[in-house]
Amino acid sequence: MTQALVSLSEYQDRILTIVKGKFGFKTKNEAVHYVIDAFGNELLEPELRPEYIERLQKIRKGKYTSFSSVESLRKATS
Repeated sequence: MTQALVSLSEYQDRILTIVKGKFGFKTKNEAVHYVIDAFGNELLEPELRPEYIERLQKIRKGKYTSFSSVESLRKATS
């Protein structure tokens, strides 16, 4: 596990104290872990392109295209 010494402003320290109290953490360390876990996924997981979301919605509705062979699939996607 990596350890880090972090300098916080008074405002940042207050925010951590509020998170610690609101979620019932025993230490500010637990509050820091929570904040990183809560917001880290947003940064690491890229947003899906709108075209891809539309394709997924069509698939969920059962509107999909059938292909008889891999070659016909490649022709359609190129």
